[in-house]
Amino acid sequence: MIIDCHGHVSAPAELWAYKANILSHRGSHGRGGVKVSDDDLRRAVNKVEMAPCGHLDMLAAHGTDIQLISPRPFQMMPSFEPARAVHWFTEETNQIIHRQTRLFPDRFVGIGGLPQVAGEPIENTFGELERCIRDYGFKGVLLNPDPYENTRSDHPGLGDRYWYPLYEKLCELDVPAHIHATGSRADRSPYSLHFINEETIAVFNLVNSDVLDDFPDLKIVVSHGGGAIPYQLGRFEAGSIRPGMKRSFSEGMRRLYYDTVLYTEGALRLLIETVGVDQCLFGSECPGVGSKTLPGQDHTMDHIAPVIAGFDWLSDADKQKIFEGNARKVFGI
Repeated sequence: MIIDCHGHVSAPAELWAYKANILSHRGSHGRGGVKVSDDDLRRAVNKVEMAPCGHLDMLAAHGTDIQLISPRPFQMMPSFEPARAVHWFTEETNQIIHRQTRLFPDRFVGIGGLPQVAGEPIENTFGELERCIRDYGFKGVLLNPDPYENTRSDHPGLGDRYWYPLYEKLCELDVPAHIHATGSRADRSPYSLHFINEETIAVFNLVNSDVLDDFPDLKIVVSHGGGAIPYQLGRFEAGSIRPGMKRSFSEGMRRLYYDTVLYTEGALRLLIETVGVDQCLFGSECPGVGSKTLPGQDHTMDHIAPVIAGFDWLSDADKQKIFEGNARKVFGI
């Protein structure tokens, strides 16, 4: 079985229209809601948008059995004001995900969005967090390390005490956080690059903090193969080899988990060799950025399962962990 731990919702157009409305009136017309039928939700996951075919057809073509779906991160607008609009849109998005998981229970598993608002206490997200886990049955949440969306550099890193109440809540609920930044409001680094930068910073902050000792049961999954960390490991490893350090950087980074949303064979090989089989969860983000076909190829770039399956230096047991076993363990599927 193949479980894809990194997918995003294919929502009906009414969700994006709802966002446009609350952005335009800034919440002054009231909350409203997204009014769609089950047939609208079914059509959304079969509509051709980001890939050569619809969401469900892409999963079938790639042999993916189950996919964990979450909000589309670049849509989540945590730096918008007023805060109530951020909460409303996040809640409506989670409702759409919940309904799709009920319509396709054998295909989709829900991962919630947190209504993180720039400058607000992280505790303000707990109501929606608990609703996602306890009422909707979601198996985790996205965690955005930068609610200011690349407009400020002084937001606390993930090793800061600001985040401790969230870590405590995640341990209490026994669910993982999947690190994934949202949008970028800086032209110098658009959102796709911002994702990688924030994942790199997140791993660095977590490994070089007390979080992993203070929360030994905390489960963190890092998107896109850990950003630049595996590629630049030597720099961080060298910096950790000095008196008084609790552990080497590589030992610390192996306390986290990483998805395989990487679209080249070399990058996939480097990730698995660097962090180890037990820390890698299959993810493709299909359909998404990688749903493009390179010249001369007959498949999209996000069809990475055959690449991992073809690694003759991995045992069958190793591949089973990456494709299925690790996701079941981390997300409790």
